[in-house]
Formats: sequence, C-alpha cells, structure tokens
Amino acid sequence: MASELIVPPLYSPIAPAIHPRHTEIDAGTTAWAEYFCIGSRELRDRLVKHDIGTFSARILPDGREEVVLLLSDFVLWLFGVDDGYCEEGEVGRLPGELAGVLHRLTRVAQNPQTSMLDDDPLAAGLRDLRARVDRYGTADQAARWVDALREYFFSVVWEAGHRRAGSVPGLNDYTLMRLYDGATSVVLPMLEIGHGYELQPHERSSHAVRAAGEMASFVITWDNDVLSDHKERHAPGYHLNVLRVLQNDLGLTAEEALDLAIAQRDRVMCLFMRLSKHLSRVGSPQLRQYVASLAHFIRAAQDWGISSVRYTTPDNPANIPTGFTDIPTDDSPEPLEIPAISWWWDLLPEATSPAMPESRNGITWRDRKQRWSRVG
Repeated sequence: MASELIVPPLYSPIAPAIHPRHTEIDAGTTAWAEYFCIGSRELRDRLVKHDIGTFSARILPDGREEVVLLLSDFVLWLFGVDDGYCEEGEVGRLPGELAGVLHRLTRVAQNPQTSMLDDDPLAAGLRDLRARVDRYGTADQAARWVDALREYFFSVVWEAGHRRAGSVPGLNDYTLMRLYDGATSVVLPMLEIGHGYELQPHERSSHAVRAAGEMASFVITWDNDVLSDHKERHAPGYHLNVLRVLQNDLGLTAEEALDLAIAQRDRVMCLFMRLSKHLSRVGSPQLRQYVASLAHFIRAAQDWGISSVRYTTPDNPANIPTGFTDIPTDDSPEPLEIPAISWWWDLLPEATSPAMPESRNGITWRDRKQRWSRVG
C-alpha cells in the first residue's frame, strides 16, 4: 500500500546553507499573505505554516534580503495559484476556464496598470510582485520572469487536461510537463536578481546553461514527487506524480517505481554536478554565481522537502527521511532514455566525462542498462 512506502535518504552532494535573516523573512511573507488575502482563509492558514520564507532563504543564502523576501512572497503566491486554482479549485478541472484565468493574470504581470481582475487578491499580489521585480531587477530580467510565468501557466493547463480526464501521461510527456509545472523555471531569474547581476546573453542562451537549469528543475521536481507522494495519495481527488506515471507506464509496483525514480534523479544529479563544474571552470564570474545558485536551489528544495509540515504531514506522518546520503544509487554517465531530456548528456566535452567502471557494488553497467532498458 502507498502508506507503507518508505523513502530512503536521497543523494545530495550539495552542502546546505541559509540566509541569516530567514526568521524575519518567513514572518514578512506571513504578513504579506495576510495583507493581500492570498487564497482562501483555510488555504492561507496552511501556507503560512509551511516555512516558505525558510525555503527561499536557503535558495539565496547570500542574496539581498529584499530579494529573498520577494522570492518568498512569490513562492507563496505560486502556491496560492497551484493549490487554490489548480489542485483544489473547481477551475483546476476545466482547462479552458483555467487558461482564461491564467491569461488574465499573465496580462497583469505584463502590464500591471491594466484594468483587469481589479478585485482579485491574486492579481493584487501579482501587481506588487511585478513592481518589486522592476525595482530590484533589470527590464530584461522582468521580461524573462513574465515569460517563465507564462510557461508555468501553459504547463498547468496541460496538467488540468489530465486532471479532467483522469488520465496519466507517458513518462516522456510527463518529464517535459514537469520541467515547467513545478514552477521551478520562474525562480531562475530571481537567482540573478538576488545577487544584483545579469548573465551575459551568450551564456544565458547557451544550450549548456539552459540544460543546467533544466537539470536542477528535474531533480527538484522528482524529489518533490517522491517526498510528497504520501501527502498526495492520502488527499481526496486526482493526483499525478512520477511514481504514478512509472507505475502506469511500465506496470511497476509502487516500490519499483520509487526505486526507479530515485535512480533517475541520481543520474541527473551526477550529470548536473559534472556540468556545473565544467561551466564554473569556463564561464564568467556571473555564470559561476548562477551555477552555485542552481545548486543552492536544489539543496533548498531537499531540506525544505524533509522538514516542512507540507510534506511531513504531522497528522498522518509520512515515511520520508530526515537526512541525505552522499552515495548515489545510479551514477552512470549514460543518458536516460527519455527523449525530452536525453540531449543533456551530449553537452559535456569528452574530457570531462568520467570513465565508466565495469562494475559498481557487484553490478555491471551492462546489467544495470539491461535492467532499466525500458526507460533508461
């Protein structure tokens, strides 16, 4: 049964860090949520207990305090949209209506002065967020933040289609959708804003830098799916995560799906660490800071995932770990056979790719590849 799943410690080679003002940041976000009345009373009461300020303080441990607070408010706002509209609201099962709501919010983000959704608390909060993005970031960063928000909105409408039909996508489609519907990409511009720099266009638009951001999103969302599975399976209504996708797509048991999901995220984590090392060596100081922030983002999500009451669910405790391991279950340098992301493994120069040992813990890579040949 799902309640019997025990999540082992996940592989994390990244050191934890946190902004020294995390307590004040968390309190500030609570006040912000109350001022703008984000979500229903019940939802808001839940969200302000989830240590979202602490999560943001871990993402930007050395960032400007005003931007860490901006990020914290924005993350809570995103949960107001995701939990309030998509997961729990009736409109979350109506893709057409959801698309209309989110298009209106996109317009508010693009042009806050637009007379639209004037009495909507989420729109009011979004206007405040946009004003602060403009204050602390550049015009280009604000534009990229809006573009990323649009990508997130587009992906949750896709998810709403599955929710309405009660369907489960295949692994490749789910992987592509999850790179965006986890709202990780909308955080990426904040990593620059938080440290007061702007990546050079030729670096930001390179395949390798874009892939590093997507790898971070993959690890964060796979971890979230693994750590939140207990909460989602015990909640009423439709749920969708990688464990359900793997079970449905491959006919696996819940335990087998858990093992495979962890192996997938471990392999991507190892690739991320190799690519990050390469980019830090060849990139500008700004790129080195960006890559370091991606790593902080991954570890922040991990620390938050094992400690926040959002996932530990004290009323019905989840069997999730309280720490991490420094040994991956799968460190193969071969790509996962997921077409949406398999190109990531083509980006590292051969000299930076590790030699593949014949065996690890008595299992040859040939055996491992055959075992997971259905999915990579």
